[in-house]
Amino acid sequence: MLTPWGDQLDAADPLPEYPRPQLVRDDWFSLNGRWRYAITPFAESDPLAVPEPTSRPGWDGDIVVPFSPETPLSGVGRTLRPDEALWYGRRFSLAAPAERHRVLLHFGAVDQTCRVAVDGTEVGGHTGGYLPFTLDITAALAARAEHELVVAVRDVTDTSWLSRGKQATKPGGIWYTAQSGIWQTVWLEVVPRVAVDRLVLLPDLASGSVVVTVQSEHAAAGTTAQVAVSSAGTQAAVADVVVDTPTPVAIAEPRLWSPEDPFLYDVEVTLGEDRVTSYVGLRSFGVGTDERGHRRLLLNGEPYLPVGLLDQGYWPDGGYTAPSDDALVFDIELALSLGYTMLRKHIKVEPLRWYHHCDRLGMLVWQDAVSGGTAYGRLVTQGPVVGGPQLDDHRHRLFARASAEGRAQYETELAAMIEHLRSVTSLALWVPFNEGWGQFDAARIADVVRQLDPSRPVDHASGWHDQGAGDLQSLHIYFRRVKPPRKRDRRVLALTEYGGYSFAVEGHTWGTRAFGYKLLPTRELWQDAVVRLHDEQLVPAVEAGLGATVYTQLSDVEDEVNGLVTYDRRVVKADAEVFRAMNDRLRAADKGVQ
Repeated sequence: MLTPWGDQLDAADPLPEYPRPQLVRDDWFSLNGRWRYAITPFAESDPLAVPEPTSRPGWDGDIVVPFSPETPLSGVGRTLRPDEALWYGRRFSLAAPAERHRVLLHFGAVDQTCRVAVDGTEVGGHTGGYLPFTLDITAALAARAEHELVVAVRDVTDTSWLSRGKQATKPGGIWYTAQSGIWQTVWLEVVPRVAVDRLVLLPDLASGSVVVTVQSEHAAAGTTAQVAVSSAGTQAAVADVVVDTPTPVAIAEPRLWSPEDPFLYDVEVTLGEDRVTSYVGLRSFGVGTDERGHRRLLLNGEPYLPVGLLDQGYWPDGGYTAPSDDALVFDIELALSLGYTMLRKHIKVEPLRWYHHCDRLGMLVWQDAVSGGTAYGRLVTQGPVVGGPQLDDHRHRLFARASAEGRAQYETELAAMIEHLRSVTSLALWVPFNEGWGQFDAARIADVVRQLDPSRPVDHASGWHDQGAGDLQSLHIYFRRVKPPRKRDRRVLALTEYGGYSFAVEGHTWGTRAFGYKLLPTRELWQDAVVRLHDEQLVPAVEAGLGATVYTQLSDVEDEVNGLVTYDRRVVKADAEVFRAMNDRLRAADKGVQ
């Protein structure tokens, strides 16, 4: 099953765009494309180890990076089992770097655990399948123009407590085909020894400034970087910023970012010989009370109703990996054309280019953390769907979180995700846990998130097993009428999943099974049912103070046929004019307009 972009894939140079839009350099090159691969038995003595990457396996064939071997676009079509290791190898040409320069090897994401060698020398590794990592390979480069890169990967999917999201060894329903290995761009940069290693840009509307932090591992104390902020070539601010010191840079007459006006400033940073470009949007998020006394989410200090979609970020031909940059844009623009202003990125961290497109196009993002833990019990994850009890998540074993090591690793990855996405303009809210999947100590975790990032609200336990914390009273409603609960509290009332009405488009389904919360036989009946749900249940709920909506979902995914577009992205089920009008009625109800 191919998307239009998969049909046109250039396997020699897939996803050629610069992968990090908020810290861009000229001197880089992509390592995406054809690699060699092999799948070998794995030594079972250590469940998180991989074989020594310096041992040279015989290769099984070619794989197209960055597509997982389970996907059609990889050219492999083979599932990596928990008792196997996946090997990658390729050669690349690179002249010896100039004196005082470093060669950095970047991986966007590798699922789940990997080790890396260059020219026979192990240079590092990483655990956690959803976050980027960078290795300084300068010292490992042999004295020749052509070099060898080998990556060894282990992925145990849902057979341990490691973060896995919605991947399953036995997919079906809301659980999807497992992915493994390299699934985001691999690339090289040559940088000066003293370089901008990280750039944090945080708007501060109260002072009309951007707080800039230029981080540099090798810069001497007191070193300054030059920062210039501009708009359409006109300078808005310039300042000297001491490295590793958060510094407000005032913007004269700041223009604010919003979905209705997604205005971005250009940023240029010079640190010695290093020059990078970036961008920033000026906006704020928060929680307050509107004139009717309802607790509300705020955008730029004003009540704002996010009308959103659940977005899984899966592709039938690329799995976790979109077949092209244009495919990422298609999903976002489709949601905007249907009248949505927010995407809840569900149990997945996307490549940075996806967030960049949300920033520039004006799409708010609610970001889920990636779930882990051991096998989930039905009492926890399915019981509340039909009215089961809300449980105390300090009962770690009940919530599949008996492993202290697993809980610690989750918190490490949660903090790393927040740091990774901190400067994303459109990111409006964090979601640490969903429907009890590997949930634990959610009230404490909400405080941890707030300490790490006090600038964004938190939905601490989306759906159920509410521990009374965070900023949202978060409801998932599929099998009963949508209406405000009798008991309200200090938090914003949010419908963070609902609907899931399903229609299978003949010739555009993943297989023979069709999963959804309400199956409709024709497009007309499906669309009428969705509109009726909103007009009869959502509009009154918004009038009564409902502060956010997240409809399930943007696209079909495997067995799930409850998307507004088919899984192959070839048939849009929703009529744009009808859906825009439907969502406009929600916004009118929010404003008290009859």
